[in-house]
Amino acid sequence: MSAELHHPRPRVATSGARGGGALLLVAVLLIALNLRLGITSVGALLDRMEDDGLPTGVGALLTSLPVLCFAVVGATGMALARRVGVHRGLAVALLLLGLGLVVRVLDGPAVLVAGTFVACSGIAVANVLLPAVVKEHFPTRVGQVTGAYSAVLSLGAAFAAAASVPAADAGGGWQAGLVVWALVALVAFVAWLPWCRVRDAAQGRRGGGHLWRSPVAWAVTAVFGSQSVFAYVAMSWLPSIYADAGFSDASAALHLSVSILVGVPVYFIAPSLAIRLGAQGHLIAVLSTMVATSFVGLAVAPVAGSWLWAVLMGVGGAVFPVSLTMFALRTRTATDTAALSGMAQSVGYLGAAAGPFTVGLLSDATGSWTLPCLLLAGLAAIQVVVGYVAGRPVVIGEESGAVTA
Repeated sequence: MSAELHHPRPRVATSGARGGGALLLVAVLLIALNLRLGITSVGALLDRMEDDGLPTGVGALLTSLPVLCFAVVGATGMALARRVGVHRGLAVALLLLGLGLVVRVLDGPAVLVAGTFVACSGIAVANVLLPAVVKEHFPTRVGQVTGAYSAVLSLGAAFAAAASVPAADAGGGWQAGLVVWALVALVAFVAWLPWCRVRDAAQGRRGGGHLWRSPVAWAVTAVFGSQSVFAYVAMSWLPSIYADAGFSDASAALHLSVSILVGVPVYFIAPSLAIRLGAQGHLIAVLSTMVATSFVGLAVAPVAGSWLWAVLMGVGGAVFPVSLTMFALRTRTATDTAALSGMAQSVGYLGAAAGPFTVGLLSDATGSWTLPCLLLAGLAAIQVVVGYVAGRPVVIGEESGAVTA
């Protein structure tokens, strides 16, 4: 049996469980706020960057780099936790994020790519470790806390998509619209520091090897991977799809912001609903159908139904917090939660990495967004089927007994 992660609360928080819990929740939400700022800001400014001389190939690489980084670096999340602990691992993640956001605007395309890789490495580690923090510190409120941090994450993504262009205008160039988000990473780092003062009991602990032999774990991984394709295609290319349909850059970016914002209340509610339902298959099916409808709409009527497609995309994206919740629901211990999170995010993002890059290449090759959007709609249909396997009310390793999480 795997050893359970046990994270002792830092000494500064021992004077009151309630105060410590509130402060920890605030810190978790601040970390979540940072997890998409550096990505959607690039999508919002990509056309302007290319107008300023950024090669198209580099632009396509920037859209695929986040998921590639999440796949490669995310796989090291548990190794880092064993070495320095979950809490200090999150501090390292925030340092990498802030450093990368600053470095990537200092020079030309090579430095831009390198800095983006460093920033996304920080996000990748935080992505993997944050569900374990929720499982360990909020075991009776997994749905509420996962919903809260997913909603804050989504709000951050929407805000960066909407504010990056005005920030670039105010700062005299797209570089200002990218580097400003390093300040938010600094705030999160300072807020998280009190939780790094005690040696973490996660150090040296191992577990989760049985997950790789579980069909349910692989189904959770597949659902996470497919929803990642939709999310990063939207963040990378949705403004371009609308711009090519005739909308201004500001209006195209606004469509992305609206798409993300309308999903916020659903992101907040969906994890709690997923827990109440027991089995999550029907919920995943409904949300996936919305995504499929959105992509079909973008393929055949991007102007006439532009706002409807944006709304459906945003609401259907709630498969993301549902999959995060399943990391906890399908596992017994925080160790296994972190292990399933690492498996799903490394393998899932590896499969998703080709998504934005392939969509961009298909669009260039065909001269339109029709074929890429229809293929994405087909992937959403597959997600419906796999979702019923991932959503079975079992604990991985105890499937034969159908033990509910």
